[in-house]
Amino acid sequence: MVTLKEATTKAELKKFVKFPFSIYGDSPYWIPPIINDELASFDKTKNPAFKNADARFFLALKNDKIVGRIAAIVNWIEINEQKVKKMRFGWFDFIDDPEVSETLLKKVEEIGKEHQLDYMEGPVGFSNLDKVGVLVEGFDEIGSMVTWYNHPYYPGHYERLGFVTEKEYVENRFPFSNAHPKFYDKVGDLVKRRYGVKALSYTKTKDVMAMADTMFDLFNETYASLSSFVPITDVQKAYFKKKYISFINPEYIKFVLDKDDKLIAFGIVMPSFSKALQKANGKLFPFGIFHMLRAKKYSKDVLFYLIGVHPEYQNKGVTAVMFQEYYKTMSSKNIENCIRTPELADNIAIKQIWKHFNPEIYKRRRTYRKDL
Repeated sequence: MVTLKEATTKAELKKFVKFPFSIYGDSPYWIPPIINDELASFDKTKNPAFKNADARFFLALKNDKIVGRIAAIVNWIEINEQKVKKMRFGWFDFIDDPEVSETLLKKVEEIGKEHQLDYMEGPVGFSNLDKVGVLVEGFDEIGSMVTWYNHPYYPGHYERLGFVTEKEYVENRFPFSNAHPKFYDKVGDLVKRRYGVKALSYTKTKDVMAMADTMFDLFNETYASLSSFVPITDVQKAYFKKKYISFINPEYIKFVLDKDDKLIAFGIVMPSFSKALQKANGKLFPFGIFHMLRAKKYSKDVLFYLIGVHPEYQNKGVTAVMFQEYYKTMSSKNIENCIRTPELADNIAIKQIWKHFNPEIYKRRRTYRKDL
């Protein structure tokens, strides 16, 4: 028999965070989170997402052993302002036992019905900057710090319970040698002349930080039309600046300004920390931090985390101006592989941006939906 325990104390939440180590610990593809960072993201006093969302965390137990976990999330901006009556769930992991997955999902369904919501969808996080989707292809490929990994049996558990595909995502990669300047140099130069735009690159984090709020505002404008978009609030901007921007190499964040020095595009790239996180095995100290710092400086693989272009400048070649700058930076660092984070499979605009790089789809993932 499976029983549920709601994780409310720090000790219980630590068990929630550490459960995946028990089912993925031997996997060469799973990327362990930093345990304290994960705990902080579930702390209502530290993560500003809780100002506009509620989350409850549940552990599934069988014979007094933890065999699964799930986070049930209600985003009030989404429900009250956007009128999307969705029950979110994420951080969903479980052993290959239908009773376990069913018990956990039934709890989320119960909470959704209590709030009179229309449907439930997952796995998703609090916002669009959180991890998303269950892996359905690419199980034998190493993960990244910004994606969830799961065993091949996961999708079958959703489908057995009547869940249907809501959104499909793809992950692409290409060798840096595919990034031939001939594809974007001519366009980049033309766009600069035609629109009077210019690229901006920094080498100091404090200079990037001065642009960060404006960058997040542009992020909100760029992605507002996409399904499931929840805007980043002012409080979240400060949180993400501290959590992400301060840790990314400043030369990996690029900006494009218009003729009036208004920000119209940005790109965020980060070194791949996958191998470093595997070596750290959930702990920054005493040795994990050295693996992370080494990866930050020497990793030959990079992750294209986010690209944003103002709606007025989309489809006008502005990304070519950015790629000119990235080519200089990555050439100087002898980058070998470029990896892209999950993108909606039906996002035609993003496909157009990358078409000349001959990318390879090497993973697919999806979110599942069930009406309440």
